[in-house]
Amino acid sequence: MYQAVNAILAQQDADIDAAEAHGIAVGMLSVEARADADSWLQELIADSQVIVDADKTLLLGLFEQTRRLLDNEADEFAFDLFLPDDEEPLYEQVEALRSWCQGFLFGIGYARSSSDWPGETGEVMRDIIELTKIDNDVQGEDDANALMEIREYLRAAVFIVRDHYLEVQDVPNAANAGAVCRPEAGHEQSH
Repeated sequence: MYQAVNAILAQQDADIDAAEAHGIAVGMLSVEARADADSWLQELIADSQVIVDADKTLLLGLFEQTRRLLDNEADEFAFDLFLPDDEEPLYEQVEALRSWCQGFLFGIGYARSSSDWPGETGEVMRDIIELTKIDNDVQGEDDANALMEIREYLRAAVFIVRDHYLEVQDVPNAANAGAVCRPEAGHEQSH
């Protein structure tokens, strides 16, 4: 499926690859669980109206599958980064990981313009920014193992960022619920 998505993006003259497209989707969905798949598609392809239905269905299916995997509270290990297979050359895998990180950061920024990342979320975001600078001059088992560890870190990092934004979205709701129960200052009822 990775190669199929890459082929669609190349055919549409998109300036991104499948990994970056997935990173954008994950970033958008991490900040806003109800993010719109059509907005994502328009971000990927300038004229998304000219995509043949089968290709559009595949791309939208990737977005919705990503949403389901991120929402799967029961099995966070079901989610994974959309990267080339392990059989692909290591430098291509590293380059795709870099692209995925760039896409994730773009997706976060697309959905939320503030760069105020408190606590652990800020640390994770700084790490992801650093990963956009990763060197793809890699070879051998040590580098392959390091790539696997980075990939696992990123899987966990996505949930840290997502959980942070879910909490932030819940705070206004909790504050509003409390406000309904409290009388306004200066308007206390007297008995």
